Amino acid sequence: MKKHFLFLIVLFTLFSCQEDVRFNNPAFQGTKDNVFWRAVQSIATVNSGGSLVIEAYTATEVVTLKTNSAAVGTYYIGTTPTSTATYVFKDPLTKESITFSSGFGVGDGQIVITEYDQVGKTISGTFKFNLENTFDNPLAGPTLNFQYGVFYKVAVQ
Repeated sequence: MKKHFLFLIVLFTLFSCQEDVRFNNPAFQGTKDNVFWRAVQSIATVNSGGSLVIEAYTATEVVTLKTNSAAVGTYYIGTTPTSTATYVFKDPLTKESITFSSGFGVGDGQIVITEYDQVGKTISGTFKFNLENTFDNPLAGPTLNFQYGVFYKVAVQ
């Protein structure tokens, strides 16, 4: 009887282990003010002049990254008017928006494009930035920080 009981324990141990694999493809995520943040939808657009716009959405938030090119490379935020980042929070009850943005001499950070697949129409890379409260809204702090940001295989339209 002990052998049967031991056999059942071993059998349950082997079959109770499983891998719960989930793919986050495409992905747009990062650490916003030291809290994990993930978009539920993201899209990239390459304009006719070659500039890139990546937008990531949640139910109440929008993060927008802009560069002057979709080419692989590093684009510094706050040093040129063409490489920018914007974060907008819209309160669902009051419909009031809080905007954080960068510009020439405003905010800092970088957008690094690591892969631009023109055939598969996807783009991947990393980002980090500090943005300033654009309209000095008293409901939010003076700055917003994103770290460890990643966009992976975001569809390009």
